[in-house]
Amino acid sequence: MKPSKRSSPDKPHRSHIEEFLALSDDEKERIWESFNREISPGEFRPLNAEERALWSRGKQKLQRPARGSGNKVISVRVALPLLRRADAFAMRRGITRAALVTAGLRAVLKRPALLDQIGQRG
Repeated sequence: MKPSKRSSPDKPHRSHIEEFLALSDDEKERIWESFNREISPGEFRPLNAEERALWSRGKQKLQRPARGSGNKVISVRVALPLLRRADAFAMRRGITRAALVTAGLRAVLKRPALLDQIGQRG
């Protein structure tokens, strides 16, 4: 990675946006006009290796990071009224549906007697 030209210790770091906003209106307009135009095919060129790598990373689908030893997506049938109550509860607590289900599974696995209250078919 190339060192930044703006890394002098006596000047505070400013973002590109801050630098642009600090320009006069005439300078901003001149920059805008340089971008506000048709691009001719003669200006196109193949990507170099660094640009290809960046393009490939940008095209990759974002994935959720695995927690612990990984996750498994499952399908579970839940009565709609119960699901609505669970979603509302999770929302009030600021957690996801998956976090609520995980907490419920952990609670039952820690205290199996909780299942005695719901019978066989839940």
